[in-house]
Amino acid sequence: MKVYLIGLPGSGKSTLGKQLADELTVPFIDLDQAIEQESGKSVPAIFSEQGEEYFRSLEAVALRQRSKAAAFVMACGGGTPCFHDNMEFMNASGKTVFLDVPVSEIVKRFSRTQEYKLRPLLNESDPEKLSGKLEDLLKKRLLFYQQAAVTVTGARSVTELLTALKRKSNG
Repeated sequence: MKVYLIGLPGSGKSTLGKQLADELTVPFIDLDQAIEQESGKSVPAIFSEQGEEYFRSLEAVALRQRSKAAAFVMACGGGTPCFHDNMEFMNASGKTVFLDVPVSEIVKRFSRTQEYKLRPLLNESDPEKLSGKLEDLLKKRLLFYQQAAVTVTGARSVTELLTALKRKSNG
């Protein structure tokens, strides 16, 4: 089974993805980490040095290359579904799962870790503006996210994610 996890930054794609991959006994792929390994640069460095368009082209290539594996759980970048017909590709080659987590919950998660400061499109010194940036991203990306085969709202555990996947597979 090929599972692509999509959603806003901070929605739990990497955290739940690792757990789901363990549960399904398949490899876990973090698409951003794959891009960093292949390019030798961090995602923020690619954004600042070559721009988002260049990053999105690397992302599309990495997505297609990594998708050649027989089975995996992949945590996609928040914007992955929105460029280069990636959503169409993912839907055709595996099962897409939209982790629909409220912006307020993502802000809480980020405020505990300050991790959002490392993300190119969320790099914001004022935590109060973070919610607005996430809302803007959601407005731009929701049309793509809603094309997922499965939507899991507010999932906090791999058990909830597995239940949603099984329900969709059986129904």
